[in-house]
Amino acid sequence: MALRIDEMDRKILSELQRDAGQSLDDIAKNVGSSKTPVWNRIRKMREAGIIGQQTVLLDAEALGFEACFFVLIRTSAHESDWQQKFLGALKARPEVQEAHRLAGDIDYILKVRVKNARAYDEFYQALISEVRIHNVTALLSMEEIKSTVALPL
Repeated sequence: MALRIDEMDRKILSELQRDAGQSLDDIAKNVGSSKTPVWNRIRKMREAGIIGQQTVLLDAEALGFEACFFVLIRTSAHESDWQQKFLGALKARPEVQEAHRLAGDIDYILKVRVKNARAYDEFYQALISEVRIHNVTALLSMEEIKSTVALPL
């Protein structure tokens, strides 16, 4: 049975999305509760898989990763073996921040973060040497207007 989420749970999740590094005391204060009930709710949501891995968001540009490419991939191969090889190649490449299988004319879209165009070309050359791809279109993001991992609770 799935865990039911109530308004207090949503407040807690919103606080965690805003800043997962804040103390339990601060979360409890911000949601209008005490520490123990908040901790119990967080624990239950972790156990239910609602709260997953906790991590830190890094500033890509401050670390020298100034180029973000959206890579559109069309393939003529849809066999299971090809797909497993392709997915393995994507998972092994740290430059790939996101990968989605799409409906429509494009089969896959990737979000690739690299230092510059030369680094993208190295990524591209490595990918096509590992997996047969029918068509690749790379789009360079000129400006990131909005980026969030927060869900609209």
